[in-house]
Amino acid sequence: MAHTADVVIIGGGIHGASLAFHLARRGVAVTVLERQFVAAGATGRSSGLVRMHYDLRLECELVWKSFDYFRNWEERVGGSCGFVRTGFIRIVQPEYEDALRANVAMQQALGIPTFLVTADDVRRLAPYFHTEDFSIAAYEPESGYADPPATAASLMDAARRHGAVLKTGVTVTEILTDDSKVRGVRTAEGETFHAPIVVNAAGAWADRVARMAGVALPGFTTWSHDVMFIRRPHSIGPTHSTVIDDPNEMYFRPEQGGLTLVGLESGNPLGEDPDTETEHPHPGFVERAVEHICRRIPVMEEGSLHSAHRGYDGLSGDQRAIIGPAGPEGFWLNCGHSGTGFKIAPATGLSLAEWLLDGAPRTVDIRPFALERFAAGRPLRGEHPYADIWR
Repeated sequence: MAHTADVVIIGGGIHGASLAFHLARRGVAVTVLERQFVAAGATGRSSGLVRMHYDLRLECELVWKSFDYFRNWEERVGGSCGFVRTGFIRIVQPEYEDALRANVAMQQALGIPTFLVTADDVRRLAPYFHTEDFSIAAYEPESGYADPPATAASLMDAARRHGAVLKTGVTVTEILTDDSKVRGVRTAEGETFHAPIVVNAAGAWADRVARMAGVALPGFTTWSHDVMFIRRPHSIGPTHSTVIDDPNEMYFRPEQGGLTLVGLESGNPLGEDPDTETEHPHPGFVERAVEHICRRIPVMEEGSLHSAHRGYDGLSGDQRAIIGPAGPEGFWLNCGHSGTGFKIAPATGLSLAEWLLDGAPRTVDIRPFALERFAAGRPLRGEHPYADIWR
């Protein structure tokens, strides 16, 4: 059976859903092809942090524009994204505190509500934190976390209300081209979808899809990400701030039901098959994560394990997204988000829709994310970078 569309998007995660929403709002005939179900991959395993602290200005611009969606979701999209305001704290190693100061100043210049606080201030916010290993931190009082599956689902629902078509249980096996132009895709189920534009938003599987179009993604690999949920001791109280804690190589945030989510930013295996089961974490992860969270919150020793699992995402050569045209005319990339793509998705989808339809992005100029930066030796780095993670 043959179908036609203006744009075919491969992947029903947060970025496929966001792009479909923004294109469909402008009257574009969009078809999204997802081999399982919406948010089945990295989005469904995302920890959902909604914070604005990056060392790359471009990412700060994207997340600041996206933040307006998260805090006004019902009006801007419809449905719910599950945003919960907790406040956000960023702690870095002492040798990066000058970079922290510079990055906070850059973010403030963009209008982001963030400022520096002292270790004593953090102790006032969270008297159960150990604060002897840093002197300053960044604090975003308006930030927090959201529900990634709900966010993707509401974006996709909104896209469908505007006429987008979603096909689940569909596996793309071939990118159709003619005279160096994309003509559509073919699926394992024997269906053909004709379209002059195909967007690869396949997450951890993006390199496989890119190869179908004769496109190589230099340095692209998968990274495996484990998280656990701890039942908090009652002494901590009903909630706490969301935190990225570089000295302890982790992040954590509250979760509904008296839980705390903990993820580590070290020891995450690279290069594993993303089709590996995700219901269980890697051996030893829980023990390491307990050790790390108890360094920052010693009273967590009184907590108990609720559950743990893993997920997979695509990691680019510089740990930044890959967005833009590549290979045959009409083939576009929106992948390699390297574990940080959830919170920037609303503005990324809007900016990419502008690029596709208007010839250039207007909301945020995302063209520096283009694949060609690797061949040109222009990896994306912040002016005041922190250490790379997942390396």
